[in-house]
Amino acid sequence: MKTIDLNCDLGESFGPYKIGMDESGIKFVTSANIACGWHAGDPVVMDRTVKMAADLGVGVGAHPGYPDLMGFGRRNMDCDLEDIQKYVLYQIGALQAFCRVHGVQLRHVKPHGALYSTAVKNESVARAVAQAIVKFDPDLLFVALAGAKGESMRRMGKELGLKVVYEAFPDRAYTPDGNLQLRSQPGAVVTDPDEVAERALRMAKEGVVIAVDGTTIPIEAQTLCVHGDTPTSLKLVGKIRQILEANNIKLQPMGL
Repeated sequence: MKTIDLNCDLGESFGPYKIGMDESGIKFVTSANIACGWHAGDPVVMDRTVKMAADLGVGVGAHPGYPDLMGFGRRNMDCDLEDIQKYVLYQIGALQAFCRVHGVQLRHVKPHGALYSTAVKNESVARAVAQAIVKFDPDLLFVALAGAKGESMRRMGKELGLKVVYEAFPDRAYTPDGNLQLRSQPGAVVTDPDEVAERALRMAKEGVVIAVDGTTIPIEAQTLCVHGDTPTSLKLVGKIRQILEANNIKLQPMGL
């Protein structure tokens, strides 16, 4: 039976501001990328989200981003490479504290937003992120973009001895060259549950994604991501899980 992980970005609420439907959505996923307080999240939210994952047997990963609460970590920042490394270390350590409290193993690290997209394009940034992970715990999984555009990001992780997990996004539009469509462009985020579920099935079963111009792009995805702040995220993860299981694809946390 073919297996794949279904992950979601969770724990992105902050103080009295609620983002996403964590309590409902976490029941459908097998891994959670938990915000570490810099692009979203706070200590109370982090604690609550880790506990939910622990109670449900969902794999826990750190989701570090740029120090950009105002921009939700989706704005580019011109940061020193050494600083990026320290930023990532700091955030992994913060989440690990809550994992220890709740007896949960921290399994993976996935950069968030602009830090992720910059790491895809900039080998030096990818190396800085990977170096931080290695310094903290070389057994942590490094989540990187699947497909040709994620090659340098994946290579940096492997060169530093990390196990890399290839990720695809059924709820995001792809450009013909394999990049994610910029969020500023119309249709960049796919919100229709049926469409997203069909895209997820193609990714998992056929190893392809259809770009905005109809081009078929080969990808090798080991985990599929749904963004928790998408308005229809709860319906998306539910529909994806339903269609994958109906097609004899087993869902399990990455690294198992």
